[in-house]
Amino acid sequence: MVGFSHLRRTGVLAAAVVLALAVTPSASAAPPAPGAPGVPGAVARGTTAAADWSVTPVGAGSWDVELRLPSPVPLRAAQPQLAVDGTVLGVARQGADGRTLTLRTTDPRAARAGRVQLAWNGVVSGDEARTLRHAAAAPAVAAPAPTGNLLAADPATRGRFRVQRADYDLGDTALRLPGLAGQAVEQRAAVYLPAAAPGPRPVVVFLHGRHQACFGGTVEGDFGGWPCTGGSRPVPSHLGYGEAAEALASQGYAVVSISADGVNALDWGAEDGGAQARGELVLAHLDLLRSWTDGRGGKAGAALRGRLDLADVGLMGHSRGGEGVVRAALLNAERPDPYGVRAVMPLAPVDFARSTLPGTAMAVVLPYCDGDVSDQQGQHFHDDTRYAARDDVLRTSLLVMGANHNYFNSEWTPGASQAPSNDDWYLDDDPVCGPDAPGRLTPAEQRAVGTAYVSGFFRLHLGGEQQFLPLFDGTGGRAASAGRAVVHAQAQQPSSARTDLAPLEAATPTVTLPPRAEHCASAGPPVAGQPVRCAGEQRPLSSLPHWTPAWLAPSVPATPVLRARWRAGAKEPLTVAVPRGAVTGVRQALTFRAATPQARATDLVVALTDTAGRRAAVPVSRFSSALRPLPALADPWGGGGEPLAKTWLRTVRLPLDAFPGVDVGRLASVTFTPTGAGADVYLSDVALDRPASGTGPTTAALPAVSIGDVQAFEDDGTQRVSMPLTLSRRSKVPVTVEVDTAAAAVDGRVAARWRHVTIPAGSLTGRVVVPLVGDDVAGEALARLTVTLSVPRGAVVGDGFGTLSVYDDDLWDESAAG
Repeated sequence: MVGFSHLRRTGVLAAAVVLALAVTPSASAAPPAPGAPGVPGAVARGTTAAADWSVTPVGAGSWDVELRLPSPVPLRAAQPQLAVDGTVLGVARQGADGRTLTLRTTDPRAARAGRVQLAWNGVVSGDEARTLRHAAAAPAVAAPAPTGNLLAADPATRGRFRVQRADYDLGDTALRLPGLAGQAVEQRAAVYLPAAAPGPRPVVVFLHGRHQACFGGTVEGDFGGWPCTGGSRPVPSHLGYGEAAEALASQGYAVVSISADGVNALDWGAEDGGAQARGELVLAHLDLLRSWTDGRGGKAGAALRGRLDLADVGLMGHSRGGEGVVRAALLNAERPDPYGVRAVMPLAPVDFARSTLPGTAMAVVLPYCDGDVSDQQGQHFHDDTRYAARDDVLRTSLLVMGANHNYFNSEWTPGASQAPSNDDWYLDDDPVCGPDAPGRLTPAEQRAVGTAYVSGFFRLHLGGEQQFLPLFDGTGGRAASAGRAVVHAQAQQPSSARTDLAPLEAATPTVTLPPRAEHCASAGPPVAGQPVRCAGEQRPLSSLPHWTPAWLAPSVPATPVLRARWRAGAKEPLTVAVPRGAVTGVRQALTFRAATPQARATDLVVALTDTAGRRAAVPVSRFSSALRPLPALADPWGGGGEPLAKTWLRTVRLPLDAFPGVDVGRLASVTFTPTGAGADVYLSDVALDRPASGTGPTTAALPAVSIGDVQAFEDDGTQRVSMPLTLSRRSKVPVTVEVDTAAAAVDGRVAARWRHVTIPAGSLTGRVVVPLVGDDVAGEALARLTVTLSVPRGAVVGDGFGTLSVYDDDLWDESAAG
């Protein structure tokens, strides 16, 4: 390798850029979309199920894997993946034609490929047939009856206001979004107003998810570009939430359901899957609405003059729209004059980068029978935000049994939609989620559940209608309009209503563990330098929502909890010591999250002891079903297919009056012991609390942490490249953030690693060091490698993607340098 001094490299940087760009037609982080498989230099090629594929070495121990399908891949929320010989290697980049999928990998199995296949959420496409044969032999699973107290008021009940429509359409190319590199998209929305309601009204914005953008005409498949061509027309996905919109508007709320077809058609090229663009789209609509409600819209906005209270805003996003509304709330918080976003509901969301949203009330809704985002990765929004900042808002995650991904939107539902649509759950004979399974909700039932929880959530947090708190606080309230739906809950109360005793994320002096207990995080094979895994390779990631890896931050440990195992007859307790004076304020229950990975139910006895030695104990099963496994196929780990036995922690609430004689104000300890038959449980978030909705949003008060871009040349051996981190404002407490180089590791010169970085209190800057390994391969193209920020504490994510641009100095020699 020919070396240069750092000083001389600085001097020739511009020339190096010109030369590097001359060598390759693309400066993208991902490999340029190649032509037909079988290009010269391929080490393997073939055809699998009518799809041509090839594997080509690209130097530095990397390979480009390409799969060219006979027809475009379906447009769905989940990211397509490529599998080699049945093993999923990673997320693929889609070409503009929708047929070509490419993946750059350092996995040596690529060089020995015998077949390459499409996969989704860790399941190889085509395995569904094996799963179907397996499922057909399994008996139907009986539908459980809903439990909990019916609310006296139903959030879906129509109110006293007549609903008035004030839709607008500024055209298919009205907006240019930076998150889509300036490409133009539509600005179109359905608006539902409470007619004759006095004064400005609270505003709820709906954002649909990733679905086909156009239908009809002569365009084949879902990749026809934008605007629609060939006689096709836009899919009216934004009209699919009419029932929830009507329910809210009749109660006095203004609802704006915006169209995102252009983003759906163009986000295949976005480095973040379109989250930034969707957030920008939401804010562009809010900007337009502000101009109209302020009287600056002329005739176009006359119907909205003085009608909207943009200091009282809620956001609901479905599918990729769920990540989009989280991003919108974060972008809004960075503005000098932000809108009053008080509540955010990600519905069946993706979470590609694991951003957090502290300081804003949030309810994540997860459908159990989601056949699109089947790993329920949106659970990370709840898990990652729990301790991101000491805020005073209610956080909830809800698991809706029998619900699929699509049917919350009538325009994605067969028999109700204008465009072609389908049931995203792909196994007709599945005994749990098949269309004829006893526990599967009909489309009408599922929309009714969606209407109840969407309406109840925003009426609670925007309108202060406390009668709907039991739907979201973990106490088990249910709405009559939700019918037979069973909805499980996790809830973290606001800090003013909660005393944290033990998060159980890591070892602490106040927690004494039994012999077979250990803290764990993530799932999959062991990785050096990482925490113990909560589940091994034998558990498909789609069954582990808490621990499934994020596409853009796969190395960052996911949801650390405590796994406690006791053999039959063992009685060693798990003990949480409570410091004197720790319990203040009114508390009504001992709460914690719990689940079992076992196929059978288990139980624990929980005891409280005060400083005077008074003790009382109750079994978990007396008050909660959290330690009973969720429904699964008869043989969930066999049959060659994807199991459905989700391990999902539910909130256990043990009322304090169930512990007679114990002075909770002088609580000394909490102990957990098995009942005698042994146990295997996951535990987290031990606290004392009372139900509350919190005092309001504080997201805008937190600093935003961003990562900068860096340019580097290869060097002899390994060099340490420093990438800058910055805060938007100083913090009184240390700020931590997780940095993941996995997206950069596709180049082979950067290893996939996770780094935990702390920015000291009072400082505005930090750095992360990325080792860059040089090589002797001449003629390598300019590489733009992405480094991702995720899961901050004490801050939120600003610009979470840094680019490490690597220039190949093997293009030069000493004589040329002189």
